[in-house]
Amino acid sequence: MASNRGGEHEAVPAERVLVSDLGDHVGAEVTLLGWVLNRRDLGGIGFLLLRDRSGVAQVVFEGSALPLHESSVRVTGKVVAHKKAPGGFEVQGSTLEVISEATQAPPVELAKEDWTANPETLLAYRHVTVRSPKTRAVLKVEAELVRGFRAYLDAHDFTEIFTPKLVSAGAEGGANLFEVDYYGRRAYLAQSPQLYKQIMVGVFERVYETAAVYRAEKSHTHRHLSEYLSLDVELGFIANEDEVMDLEEALLKSMLAGVEERCASELAVLGAELPDRTVAFPRIPLMAARELVSERYGHASGGKDLDPEAERLIGRWAKEEHGSDFVFVTNYPQAARPFYTYPLENGLTRGLDLIFRGVEITSGGQRVHRPEVLVQELRKRNMDEAAFTDYIEVFKHGMPPHGGFAIGAERLTALLVGLHNIRFARAFPRDAQRLTP
Repeated sequence: MASNRGGEHEAVPAERVLVSDLGDHVGAEVTLLGWVLNRRDLGGIGFLLLRDRSGVAQVVFEGSALPLHESSVRVTGKVVAHKKAPGGFEVQGSTLEVISEATQAPPVELAKEDWTANPETLLAYRHVTVRSPKTRAVLKVEAELVRGFRAYLDAHDFTEIFTPKLVSAGAEGGANLFEVDYYGRRAYLAQSPQLYKQIMVGVFERVYETAAVYRAEKSHTHRHLSEYLSLDVELGFIANEDEVMDLEEALLKSMLAGVEERCASELAVLGAELPDRTVAFPRIPLMAARELVSERYGHASGGKDLDPEAERLIGRWAKEEHGSDFVFVTNYPQAARPFYTYPLENGLTRGLDLIFRGVEITSGGQRVHRPEVLVQELRKRNMDEAAFTDYIEVFKHGMPPHGGFAIGAERLTALLVGLHNIRFARAFPRDAQRLTP
């Protein structure tokens, strides 16, 4: 076998084949480009696992030392069918060229990454461990979910918008805001594009945004991040919150169909099972949900919201009774919803959450569209009206009844593929302890 470790190779040969396409070249000689995921020597025969952007392939060499893990290489060899090899094909290597040689091994064995064994080490070295096949699979699924989100909304006459991430006030109030110095003035990182997407309903009627939002969360759990990707939707001229739920259900089912079609290999790597898309999402009012989990499961859920255990149990009910991994919980009390949520006379609202596999992934509902009601709700919560002057002004110019929702992309991804720690659903997570890499 010819080997070359000298210099840097810039050119990519025209005959390059991706790992995912090896089945189309059985019996032919191919060139692969990628990284050394793993290597082992068995009595003078070297087995190299090469990963590229499309997958992992096994390459077999005779009588040559193999480069260190994560070296980038160019391999030439003959493709043969092999049932035990990744993907069912193997490359019998004839030449190996090192394009850029790794000078040290990764901090963990990437081919056997275990998120439960040493999570802090994996996250501390995330700039390297993000290369592992399991992490790549998670991020690929997330990318497909976001692609599907955009594709469905584009096809249904929504317009993508781009809103500020430096703001003068929080859209939802509260203390979980990151304060920044803005040319000597106090400003904040946006915790939601909510107010802006409502304003843009008056322009396009149907809008969406995919962008990072920031929450200075006081609850440092495995389901919270300080920075995450929010998938936001808002639409005008609705009759009530039912139209919001109808849209989200259809949207999510379309997104999941895309994952099934485009991410079969990633789902296999992760051992992930997709929800049944033929089942309708059940809907249950909050008060009824509380009664149900108390009577059926013996769990008392007090306060103005469902606690995590109650969310888990109502998700269990949805699965047992309706065969659904999703359930909408509706009619939250005014005290549990932001000021812009449409209030009802009985102290409840047209606000809702969507629970997926026992965890809330969406908050949304119908919004207030009359300026006098907005002012009333701000005062009720002792919020500064002056901070929302421009926002309230918009509602004096014919805002239609409207509503929407926001999905946390990382939380949806984590629940979909079975991650217990949301941090592994973001390439470079940010939380109260983590500002690098």
